[in-house]
Amino acid sequence: MSNMSIVKGSCLCGAVSLSTTSMSKNVGACHCSMCRSWGGGPLLAINCESDVSFSGEENIGVYQSSQWAERGFCKQCGSHLFYKLKQNNQYFIPVGLLQNCEGLVLDHQVFIDEKPKYYCFANETKNLTGAEIFAQFAPSE
Repeated sequence: MSNMSIVKGSCLCGAVSLSTTSMSKNVGACHCSMCRSWGGGPLLAINCESDVSFSGEENIGVYQSSQWAERGFCKQCGSHLFYKLKQNNQYFIPVGLLQNCEGLVLDHQVFIDEKPKYYCFANETKNLTGAEIFAQFAPSE
């Protein structure tokens, strides 16, 4: 986590805005089939832990995408707002929503085993398969 001041962002239409003080400098790319269906390509997101505040909450729609996670979107413009692990309220915010973010680094890719062959990133990153991610984040039952 960085010691950055407040980082702010908003959806495309401005109906929902967000802020955080606990933003990682590491951008991750998720190649899972759900993220690619949700946004038409990989989700590029930043871990903001549970420290995310929203305004315009009446404009936030939530989709329960799995037993352990939900995805938020703006009901007005459709912008993707977050992927959240329900167990610990850990937010992953799409990096494109955030303003004035310098020094960010794409350093990891998840669900690398589901990444289509028609694109790749030039950065050297840590790569995790879906099974490796589930072992880290899925709640044990």
